[in-house]
This record gives sequence, C-alpha cells and structure tokens, in this order.
Amino acid sequence: MTTNLGDIGLIGLAVMGENLARNISSKGFKVIVYDRFELDVNRVIDKYGSSNLQGVYDIKTLVNSLSKPRKIMMMIKAGSPVDDVIEALLPYLDQGDIIIDGGNSNYIDTINRTKYLKNKGFLFIGTGVSGGEEGALNGPSVMPGGSISAWPKVKDILQSISAKVDNEPCCDWIGSDGAGHYVKMIHNGIEYGDMQIIAETYFLMKKSLGMNFEEIKTTFSNWNKGKLESYLIEITADIIGFLDEDGNPLLEKILDKAGQKGTGKWTGIASLEENIPLTLITEAVYARFLSAIKAERVKASKFYNRDIKKFDGNKVEFLNDLHDALYASKIISYAQGYSLLRAAANNYNWNLDYGKIAEIWRGGCIIRSKFLNEIKDAYTRNKALENLLLDDYFKKTIQEILPGWQRVCAHASLSGIAIPALSSALSYFHGYTSDTSPANLIQAQRDYFGAHTYERIDCQEGEFYHTNWTGRGGKTSSSTYNV
Repeated sequence: MTTNLGDIGLIGLAVMGENLARNISSKGFKVIVYDRFELDVNRVIDKYGSSNLQGVYDIKTLVNSLSKPRKIMMMIKAGSPVDDVIEALLPYLDQGDIIIDGGNSNYIDTINRTKYLKNKGFLFIGTGVSGGEEGALNGPSVMPGGSISAWPKVKDILQSISAKVDNEPCCDWIGSDGAGHYVKMIHNGIEYGDMQIIAETYFLMKKSLGMNFEEIKTTFSNWNKGKLESYLIEITADIIGFLDEDGNPLLEKILDKAGQKGTGKWTGIASLEENIPLTLITEAVYARFLSAIKAERVKASKFYNRDIKKFDGNKVEFLNDLHDALYASKIISYAQGYSLLRAAANNYNWNLDYGKIAEIWRGGCIIRSKFLNEIKDAYTRNKALENLLLDDYFKKTIQEILPGWQRVCAHASLSGIAIPALSSALSYFHGYTSDTSPANLIQAQRDYFGAHTYERIDCQEGEFYHTNWTGRGGKTSSSTYNV
C-alpha cells in the first residue's frame, strides 16, 4: 500500500534501471527515481511518469521522499561508482535503512560493503538481476543476498516484480553477504558456456555439414520443442533466420569478435580460488579472447592455409549426435557451476538451497530452460548431491548420449574445426569418471626436481614421502603439497 512517500528509491536510469522502475511502479509500489544526469530523469518521467513513478534531481531529496525504513536500489556500473553513491547516501540515511545493489557487482565487494554498512547501522543487499531489458520490464530472475534482516522489508517488492513459473516467483533469499551476487556470477558463467556450445554447434552445421541458414534455423527451432528448450536456443533460431535489408542473413555480416563485461572471467578466477575444475566455462571465456584477435587469426589462417574437411556421412544421424553433444555439454556446464557453488558455500558459510536456485533460474533470466527442472528434481532427491553427474537421471542420460557426443568431438578434431567448450566438457567427463589419472607421474616429477614429496597407494593417506631419484640428492624434502 502506497503513501505520499515513496516505497522505494531507484538510482540509475540506464536501460535496466528505467525498466525496473517501470516494472515496480506497475505493481502498485511508488518509485522515486534519480540519475546523476538530469536529462535521464526528465526522459523517464516525461514518458512514463505517474503517481507511482516520480523523479527527483538530487540524492537528499530522494532520501527524504521515501518512507522508513528507506529502501534505495542502485542500478549503476559496478566498482567505484557503487561506493561513490553509497557514500553520497550515508549522510541522509537513518539507522536500519536499506541499500540495494542490483548491478553486476563482484561478490567480494558485496561482502565488504555488507560488513562496512552493518558497522554503521545500515542494511545492505547485493542482488543479482538477470533478464536484460525485457526481463527488467516484464519480470527478471532476482537473486538477493546480504543482510538477512532486510529481506522481510523488501520481499514483497522484489518477488512481485520477478518472473513467475507455476505461479512461484523467480526470486528468493539466497544467503548472507555476497551470496546473491555469487549466484548471479555463476549464472553469468553458465550463460557464457551455453552461448559458446550453441555457437560451436551452429558452426559445425555451417562449416562441416554445409547447411544453409534456413536449415540451421529450422533445426534449432525443432530442438527448442524438446529437452533443449531454452531462451538461448529460441533466440538462436530467431537470429539465424533474421534477414538484413538486402534479404541476406544479418548474421553473415556481424564481425566474429565477441565482447564481454567480465562476469565470465570472474567465474573462472573464482574456480581457481576454490580449486574447482570449471573447464567448459573457462574455455568459453578463452574462446571470446581468441575471437577478439581477429587480425591475428586472419594472418594465421593465410599462413597455414588449412582446409576444413566436409562431413560425408549420414547428415540426419550426425545432427542427432550434435543434439546429444550439446545436451551433454550443457549437463557438464551446470555440474561444474554447481560444484563451484558448493565449494564457495563451504568457504563463505553460505547455506545455499541448490534446488531453489534452479527454480529461481527457470524464468526471467538468460539461462532459463526446461532443463532446470531436472536440476531442481536432482536436489529434491538428494540435497547433499556432490555433483550432478552422480544423480541417477543424469547418469542415465549421459550413458545414452555419450557415443554421439564422442563422435562429434572426434569429427570436429579430424575436420579442423575448433570446439573448445564441447570438447573440454567431454574431457572433464572422461576425467571425472576415471578412477585413475596420470597425476602420479606429475607428483613424481615434482618430487624429482623440487623434493615436493608424494603419497603412496600402499601406505596411509596423509603420509608423505620423498625419493632420492638421482642418487645425488639428499633426504631433505620441501613442504608437503596442496591439492
């Protein structure tokens, strides 16, 4: 229920902020908006202003226009701009007021900001918001975390504006301090991976199978009616079928240099910090780096003058294999992402509900898909599941589609087509499901040149040994190793 004062303030009127403000006001909440650029405030109010959507031109007026405890959401660029706005707000706030960061902030910053503001008597929420322009307006996926006591005060607003699946909001409390932004980071990393494996599949269709754009569009459209049904598959079909003004596919004219804003890179860095193999997502990030050196790639292609081998087998069967390789790699991407979530939850003492996270991602966000129901069900069966590959559904699925996945990766390698994400996913599966590895040789090498010690399979775990491999060394060893 609104009063003469605003229910929530919103700072930052770029595309996400503008559309979130419109979304919130449409749900019956009174929004007071502010942007450092007066023209942006005027633009939004002139076009969408109402009794529930009003603008102000300075931060003091914004704060004084809100009911207590004040709730102020920032939709601004991550990094120092967030800290600058927080400092500008603090002189006008009262104890117990709530600041919400809805941008793509790094989770470490959110952890630090939550602690900093708690010490000053304020509440802080770092919330992931996914869905782009359309999601912000019509219902995004929202992943809030931070000061738990703030959640009851913002729950109605955030859940009302979120997407709904089976009448359930795609928004729920994630956990303390940086948990919300961490989950959003993992979401974005998985998004990188999904986009890359779809792109590699498209490229195989085009370069190896020689399919035209109409055939490729039809294939993706058909796949979107089955277990690969997802927002990214849907828009891929739309993009491939989109014609430029001259009647030719627009995709053919788009430069093959992929941009990024950094959240995929953050996910890869986080995996290194937690000692979790995140091979598919990391390869997706590296693939964007490789795409960016276009001039160098063109030079190398002329230098080597390689030919891509065309597929000469049963095209229908190979398309089925491609479908299976794409689905299997998607399983691996989520398996790795969820393994990283588990490690971070243990490290930061977050009590994450993994099934609920899958539910939150089912609507509004970029990675929304039918597939997420299977993840939700897996964690319903076993909340302590170590890895999605250890769930019976995923075991059965992988066993059925593994041969096609292997054939696709073998064909791409023999044909000279790079599929870093699809192939790294397969390597991870082969490695994860092997009870032995060549790491014993690595440990022997480390001990040989650096006396780093090793453990023996015929002795108790945790006992470390050093060998004088050359006869010239001594018995002194280095400190024991980290795994």
